[in-house]
Amino acid sequence: MYARDYALIATPIGKIRVEGDDAGLTAIRIGGEGAASPGSSAAVRTAGEQLAQWFARERETFDLTLAPAGTPRGEALRAGLIAIGYGETLSYGALARTLGSSPRAIGQLCARNPFPIVVPCHRVLGSGGALGHYSGGDGPKTKAWLLEHERPQSRETLL
Repeated sequence: MYARDYALIATPIGKIRVEGDDAGLTAIRIGGEGAASPGSSAAVRTAGEQLAQWFARERETFDLTLAPAGTPRGEALRAGLIAIGYGETLSYGALARTLGSSPRAIGQLCARNPFPIVVPCHRVLGSGGALGHYSGGDGPKTKAWLLEHERPQSRETLL
């Protein structure tokens, strides 16, 4: 057994806890208690830095080593979520069709996502553009903030 490392970073949506070790990340959780801490392992420190860049609008994609999904199918579904580009959204149904899955399975994938923001489940919406659920932070309020953060108009007004 070995101890996992963690970082706790302050963000506009509250503290984010990044967990992992030198081999990669095991979880990202929106919400956390305690003083900010950068972590000590390379993967955790890098994730904290990349998340800070994302919140500062200096990064749109992530280059991090994530713990593998439980199955090859899980890896394929995760890759499908990651493929939804910064500032873009897809409905659960559209993503399901793209990945040869069902909207319900996509919803479960998003609900169980251990890497919010990095694996951008916030970019998946209900039919007709409905915000839908979000399992991180303050739920739909956090999801709305993340989507607004990625809107092109928001970026242009800040530049």
